[in-house]
Amino acid sequence: MSLLHDGVPLLGFALVFVLLFRRLGLGATLGFLVAGAIVGPHVLGLVAGAESKMGIAELGIALLLFLVGLELSPGRLWRMRRDIFGLGLAQVVLCGLAVTGVVLAFTPFSWAAALALGLPLALSSTAQVLPMLQSAGRLRTPFGERAFAILLFQDLSIVPLITIVAAMSRNPADLNGPPGWLLGLYTLGAILGLILAGRYILRPLFRLIGNLGEREMFVFAGLFTVIASAAIMEALGLSAALGAFIAGVMLADSPYRHELEADVEPFRTILLGLFFLAVGMTLNLEAIADRPFFVAGMALALIAVKTGVIMALAMLFGARPRSAFALGILLSQGGEFGFVLFAQAQQALLVENQAASVFGAIITLSMATTPFLMMLTKRLRAEPEPTGDHLDTPQHDGSNAIVVGYGRFGQTVAQMLLAQNIPVTLIDTDVEMIETAGGFGAKVYYGDGTRLDVLRQAGAADAELILFCQDGDALDTEALEMIHHSFPKASILVRAFDRRSVIKMNGAPVAGIVREVLESAVFMARRAMEAVGVDQTEIDRSEAEYRRRDKARLDIQRESGDIRAARDTILTQQSKPVAMDNDLELTG
Repeated sequence: MSLLHDGVPLLGFALVFVLLFRRLGLGATLGFLVAGAIVGPHVLGLVAGAESKMGIAELGIALLLFLVGLELSPGRLWRMRRDIFGLGLAQVVLCGLAVTGVVLAFTPFSWAAALALGLPLALSSTAQVLPMLQSAGRLRTPFGERAFAILLFQDLSIVPLITIVAAMSRNPADLNGPPGWLLGLYTLGAILGLILAGRYILRPLFRLIGNLGEREMFVFAGLFTVIASAAIMEALGLSAALGAFIAGVMLADSPYRHELEADVEPFRTILLGLFFLAVGMTLNLEAIADRPFFVAGMALALIAVKTGVIMALAMLFGARPRSAFALGILLSQGGEFGFVLFAQAQQALLVENQAASVFGAIITLSMATTPFLMMLTKRLRAEPEPTGDHLDTPQHDGSNAIVVGYGRFGQTVAQMLLAQNIPVTLIDTDVEMIETAGGFGAKVYYGDGTRLDVLRQAGAADAELILFCQDGDALDTEALEMIHHSFPKASILVRAFDRRSVIKMNGAPVAGIVREVLESAVFMARRAMEAVGVDQTEIDRSEAEYRRRDKARLDIQRESGDIRAARDTILTQQSKPVAMDNDLELTG
């Protein structure tokens, strides 16, 4: 009954506020934090026991790190070693010392207490940052990998930080605890043990489950892997999330990676939401109300110091200024492991409960500001749109063919022409693609190949072929008529996105219009029929019948200009013409 009693307000308020904050563009994290604060003991008091819920919800962080580990093979981690152990180490040390200096300057704490509070504030929120990178599709980009490298080292640094706090302890009971070097050996031993377990226990286990074909067992085995690896590390006083991450890395190259991702992801989403709800519930609003200017001022100081230090370090490691600034803003908040280290500092009698509550509120407030800061600084963080000022514009080099658009479509066309020793002039407006192509030996000129002056400069007057291979449907009948009138010698071929694009170019003086996925779709259909044993003659007949109907339908559509025309010619499951639903538009 207690679970049901707590679950209704937690999930209800979370649903409302997450939807609201997502609609406002502020992200789900802030919605969970606000919902937790409202249902918690300091506002409505609908749910109690935030600490116990956070203990369960921290499993969400372990699941998150496990999924990230599945994306990172050992080889990829080795390539990231400079950012992990160089940039990550520098960030933790310099941010920790800088924030400690701020605490010393604005509080009456001793240097030991300031260090016990300042070093944890150097850590950022893995649970907040990684979902933001994932939702933006930037986790596997150089920027995302650099952010993750810092977060990963922060997880690794928990053991040294605990050791530092223990070394400064004023609690006589801590004198009997294990020394720091022994904790380090525990860490290495646990990591080595997880690596061996991943290779000699987990992989055979998943192979057995795969052979049995029991999908539900993948869910059980995936959760067991995360919980067991996290529990082992936690039992040794280490980071539970780090254990889950290592387990994920060990399975990154296995054939079961995608199945595990699909099975674990829903649990990760739910538990991470519960984690942020619990963080919101622990937000001590009374501590903020007692010292509002101090809490707000320290949160702003934390954000400013970490942004400045991380930005400077990122630029030192080769990042561009805007990218470095974005990295600083993204990692400027305090993190969930700060709460763990504050508890260690309390146990060591370095800080009192009131101070830990105030600095816990500072962490939570800094986490709440991240979505706002990311939204407010969007223009400042965005890299300027590249221009082609430094690139060569098209010139007449005697080529027989001009290919406009050197993307995935144009590259195939151009290379097949070159295979027949047909000289080709390549034109595109994508600066990044042009520079990348240059690294592979392809000379691509910068310019808008649909403009007459650019085509003339590229030698279109003497070319035999002009091939428009760019994405989209920028060309219409009028534009193609002008190009044909200006360069009558050249045969014009155009890539079309779909039937609508073909209809838009109806009557254009071109040698051919190619719908970009038609041939690949026909080829896949042929392979599908071969796979189920259809006779080759029947396959040829099916293709011919489809092409006949498709051409007849397209001719009628082009003549009428109506995409809905000739719907009765579409092949159906009954292999005979039937009327389609009025709301269905087949535009391929």
